[in-house]
Amino acid sequence: MFYQWSKSLLIVILGSAIVSASFNLFLIPHQLLSGGFSGISMIVGYLTGWNIAILYFISNLPILIWGLLKIGRKFIILSVVSVIMTSWFMELIPLHPVAQNEILAAVTGGVLIGIGTGISMRVGGSTGGFDIIGSIITQKKDFPLGTLLFILNGLVIVALGYFKNNWDLALYSMLSIFVTGKIIDTIHTRHLKVTVFIVTKNKDALLEQLMKIQRGVTVLSTEGAYTKHPQHMLMTVTTRYELADLQIMIRETAPDAFVNIVETVGIMGQFRRG
Repeated sequence: MFYQWSKSLLIVILGSAIVSASFNLFLIPHQLLSGGFSGISMIVGYLTGWNIAILYFISNLPILIWGLLKIGRKFIILSVVSVIMTSWFMELIPLHPVAQNEILAAVTGGVLIGIGTGISMRVGGSTGGFDIIGSIITQKKDFPLGTLLFILNGLVIVALGYFKNNWDLALYSMLSIFVTGKIIDTIHTRHLKVTVFIVTKNKDALLEQLMKIQRGVTVLSTEGAYTKHPQHMLMTVTTRYELADLQIMIRETAPDAFVNIVETVGIMGQFRRG
């Protein structure tokens, strides 16, 4: 447990450093935007001259408190670490444009943000903001969060183009956000929900652990095609924010289990047990 926590913390801190480097070396020097609360903080900073690192922390603070009260688990704790470290690294890393061309800055910045966010999500954390809102909203219901995030990011980009009177910056920012999404898709998963199929001989031990995550679990009797040995397949649907914890739990409880993770487009019926 200590090893897993230490590993997760180190990866989240690394992800924060990468995201901060992207902000200060590629996006902010060219007054470009990233997605989510960081993009909102950037546009406020551009228009007012206020410290973007402090704005980033302040904008995430109420969401972090909400998450701690509503969820209070590893995901939120790692997200708190991520927000704090990102704000700190933004104060340490100087504002210096590495790329002089806006398109290169947008693409490279988007790639770095995607890498930093993706590796944080793979260990069960996030970079705060919309991901915490998504984790809370999707706990109990199938909510079209992707559409909402797209609209919110779009409004921020339009605001940048309007207030700065520079639509090239807005379009470059859109390119950066698009690239970020593609990188996160590659490293983690783009869908908010995934279906996990687990084939195991340790049904009882694994089922006992699965019931603690408050998700419905379906148990099917199966048989190995070659070995003819009886086994069980457990099927459950979870969110991408809980996937890392679920994978760790499976490795610890049933290390020999065969696991197939499938992206879920939509669900019908009760998503959360109880």
